[in-house]
Amino acid sequence: QVQLVESGGGLVQTGGSLRLSCAASGRTFSGYAVGWFRQAPGKDRALVARISRSGLTTVYADSVKGRFTISVVNAKNTLYLQMNSLKPEDTAVYYCATAAGTYSGGSLSDYEYWGQGTQVTVSS
Repeated sequence: QVQLVESGGGLVQTGGSLRLSCAASGRTFSGYAVGWFRQAPGKDRALVARISRSGLTTVYADSVKGRFTISVVNAKNTLYLQMNSLKPEDTAVYYCATAAGTYSGGSLSDYEYWGQGTQVTVSS
């Protein structure tokens, strides 16, 4: 059984920082595409950042470029999202995910396993 457990969400002020963690059990992140997504009330789930299966491609949403960093520590089998300079528009439920099989991670439908979500709220 593959399980992703997220932590690190919370309430912060504009300009603050949070680091989200996603610990995997049941399989490694290594060799599979990984990503972070977020969903605000009334909005579709959207890509925040991802790393391709090859590990050669990292993609960020334009809205978070320069502020967020996605990383994987394979020795800990943990995916991270470092979020700096947070803005109220970053408020959302954040989900980590890893892709099925050999999918590259370029499409939302590539992702098979999802975390439970963690709330990030940025106050103004």
